[in-house]
Amino acid sequence: MIGRLIDFPKIHDPRGNLSVAEQQKNVPFDIARVYWTYDIPGGGRRGGHAHKTCEEVIIAVSGSFDVTLDDGRGGKEVHHLNHPYQGLYVGTGVWRTLEDFSSGAVCLVLASELFDEEEYIYDYDEFTQRAQNV
Repeated sequence: MIGRLIDFPKIHDPRGNLSVAEQQKNVPFDIARVYWTYDIPGGGRRGGHAHKTCEEVIIAVSGSFDVTLDDGRGGKEVHHLNHPYQGLYVGTGVWRTLEDFSSGAVCLVLASELFDEEEYIYDYDEFTQRAQNV
């Protein structure tokens, strides 16, 4: 398995449900950065990269989208995210592509590292070459 689904606690309340993500508890790393994407145009894609050291948990806090994970050695998984109480853990060295966003979808990402352009791998051939050497 390349990615792992994490179920966050779902606290039922007649005023609206609540879920909690806590570092080193249900998120397997210290959270250094939180970001979200939204207003993705129809047919749009996000991701298209891998990280050298950063781990992430990807959450569909509203709407839905698909996350394709690729280990660079022939293993691929597609995860359909559509529950705000569930996140997809993505470790280091995994190529990810997000697509098929529903209208109004919001993607929230919890990251283990601060943003660093040097930490990203954007070239797929470089990524697969690195993956073969691991």
